[in-house]
Amino acid sequence: MKIFRNYLLLDKNAEKGLRNAAIACFFTSLSLMLPFMITIGLFIEVLKPLTGEAASWNKIWILFGIGIIAFIVVFLLSKHDYMKTYVSSYNQSEATRLRVAEQMRKLPMSFFNARDLSELSSNIMTDCTNIETATSNIVPQLFANVASSALVLMGLAFFDWRMALSVFAMLPLAALIFWISRKLQNRLFSKHISAKLTAEKQSQEYLDGIKVIRSCNLGGEKYKKLDDAFTELRSVAIRIELVSGSIMALSSMLLRSGIGVTAFVGVHLLTSGRIDFLVMLMFLLIASRIYGPILTVLTLLPDILYLQVSTKRLRTLMESKAMTGETNTPIKNTDISFDHVNFAYGEENVLDEVSFTAKTGQITALVGPSGSGKSTISKLAARFWDTDSGTVNVGGVNVKGLDPEYLMQHFSFVFQDVILFNDTIENNIRIGKPNAGEEEIKSAAKAACCDEFIEKLPDGYKTMLGENGATLSGGERQRISIARALLKDAPIVILDEATASLDPENEVFVQQAINQLVVGKTVLVIAHRLRTVLDADHIVVLDQGKVVEEGKSKELLAGNGLFSKLYHIQQNNCEWRF
Repeated sequence: MKIFRNYLLLDKNAEKGLRNAAIACFFTSLSLMLPFMITIGLFIEVLKPLTGEAASWNKIWILFGIGIIAFIVVFLLSKHDYMKTYVSSYNQSEATRLRVAEQMRKLPMSFFNARDLSELSSNIMTDCTNIETATSNIVPQLFANVASSALVLMGLAFFDWRMALSVFAMLPLAALIFWISRKLQNRLFSKHISAKLTAEKQSQEYLDGIKVIRSCNLGGEKYKKLDDAFTELRSVAIRIELVSGSIMALSSMLLRSGIGVTAFVGVHLLTSGRIDFLVMLMFLLIASRIYGPILTVLTLLPDILYLQVSTKRLRTLMESKAMTGETNTPIKNTDISFDHVNFAYGEENVLDEVSFTAKTGQITALVGPSGSGKSTISKLAARFWDTDSGTVNVGGVNVKGLDPEYLMQHFSFVFQDVILFNDTIENNIRIGKPNAGEEEIKSAAKAACCDEFIEKLPDGYKTMLGENGATLSGGERQRISIARALLKDAPIVILDEATASLDPENEVFVQQAINQLVVGKTVLVIAHRLRTVLDADHIVVLDQGKVVEEGKSKELLAGNGLFSKLYHIQQNNCEWRF
């Protein structure tokens, strides 16, 4: 089973479980031969008068009793087989999905930027389901049928090796047909998986953009990209069924022609007096039965090929290098310093020799035109990515040497785009501190100005929010995220355009909540509305990935630089109207 360990992403326990499942399937497969052997024994006994011997009713009743015992044995082995294969496989599938999710959690954000959400969802659901199918329905049965067929072949050889070889004479040719076609099947399987991912991606895009699609009357067949994706998926699926079906039909036909070969060899040996009639009859009966397990093996082989292609992306994900580091390095203060930092998203350079320091207990604002690198700086500080060159230090410690989870204990975030989960308000706030009690949660909610609207909800803090907090307004969702940050009470707070999309009333509430959040903290705030950061302790002005100005607002306004220019443009725009 070691050959399947890396192939199916199994841990040691799962590998052991798969081995036990294969052994259980082997004994089940072997036990299914018992009723057949008993039937052969009955045939031989009933047909004895044809050879001049008398049939023994005692033997017939004994075989009947053995048949009842065989039925019980088959039932018990099948039950044991089910427990060892399906139940074990489902438990393993759960563990595999958790391992994949855990691996994703530890990967740098650059990994996610290079992949679509639909592809990652497919990793957790579709690929893990394929592995579950393999460990429950494919690998154990494949092993059991190969082993039981080989054992039957050896058993038949004791009766007559010539007849035994005739039974399996066409197997090499059937296997050769499959072997020759494997590259063609692999190409089709790759196209099918690619078509499925494209269809999933287009479906996701269709649902995300349903408002625009409806407003522009692009629904149904008029949404060409979705229609083309489904058409291609259908076309590839039909080609796979045609090719695989034809190959399996040809292999099956060749394999079953072994019955004719067995009959021909048997008649030849019988007429030459080298075997008895009953021996030939036994081999003909066995030949009609033995091809069932072998055909099952041939049927499962395309699934193994498909699995190999299907799980390639999942293996790449699991082999991707996770972000690691020290977990016991003391961080003495919360100064955040950038020292000649360079960073690029692929070929696109974003930060160029960026250097500045956000001091402990102060509010440092990052301002500048869109695309100047403000959000990138905040994410590098929290080690969502690693720098290409230069260093980012927190408390004098290079963040590259710190474990991301350990580093994250020192950070709280309030993003412009709030992510809430389909859970209760209470549990969404508790994410900031998983072991928090109800009073702590309510205290944080009150400080974040949430209690006013929470108390009006039908179930209060137990109210389910729906997907991404769909039942709340933008300002209410923002205040929930601030309550989460308040509960966490981390010494560093990063505010990324926290009030950019709010109406005036909600902005007042959110500003009050933020004032509670930042007391005594090191704050890194990203803002487009420059009037909101005029009182910041330190302002860093960025342009095209470079620090072009630093200082307090009065100094920068007096300097007639980029900050002054942007500020006056915004002030003039405040008077714009229809």
